[in-house]
Amino acid sequence: MLRIIKERIRQKYHTLDYPRKQPTLSPQFMGRPSLTAVDCGDCRACYAACPTGALLPTEAAPHGTPTLDMGRCTFCGACRAACPKQAIAFTGEHRMAVFRREDLLVVPGQPAPLGATPAVPGKFSVFRRSLKLRQISAAGCAACEADCNVLGTLVYDLPKFGIDFVASPRHADGIVLTGPVSENMRLAAIDTYNAIPEPRLVVAVGACAISGGLFRDGAQCNNGITDILPVDLFVPGCPPNPWTILDGLLALRK
Repeated sequence: MLRIIKERIRQKYHTLDYPRKQPTLSPQFMGRPSLTAVDCGDCRACYAACPTGALLPTEAAPHGTPTLDMGRCTFCGACRAACPKQAIAFTGEHRMAVFRREDLLVVPGQPAPLGATPAVPGKFSVFRRSLKLRQISAAGCAACEADCNVLGTLVYDLPKFGIDFVASPRHADGIVLTGPVSENMRLAAIDTYNAIPEPRLVVAVGACAISGGLFRDGAQCNNGITDILPVDLFVPGCPPNPWTILDGLLALRK
């Protein structure tokens, strides 16, 4: 016992005081995109470089910098490398989760909100003290699943916020879904959702869950969960950083 106490004193306190203290992220983490409005002319290099079709023509300037859909983006940086005018950048900002699908669209020249806005919708007020979630891996590659699982470790310490992952949908307040939702998992996702007592919520984690990601329009995929169940929180990324997921979950019960 004395050795355990000594080791605890030696290791000190590892849990980050989030959100009062912001995390220091790896320089390799891309983070929220930032787009500068420029005249692209006939250049379509970024469109060709994007593997998921995340770049869309901007309505106000069809020949200018495209709009970037974070719901499709894998944050690979290929568009940034392809742009000769350096109109596409990534800020390293981890707060990207949103309540509305349209808020995932980053429009050039327009500031994007940090974190999920607006403030907590009324339907989530019941979850402010406790939130239990059932995680569903709907044909995911295990990257998003791993970053959900790591939230239970001592650095992130998800349970201190009153949020836990549970084994049964009967004990859950909602589902956290990852993966592009293969046809074999579509009915399982629906049944799990229906087994949760109301009010219930759905969190789509990762590009695959939001839009299908790299598997978009695949013969055996359903382009994510957004057309199958009503999604309450969108967490973009491929995979999302654990701090992005945590920030989104906290937005449900601020």
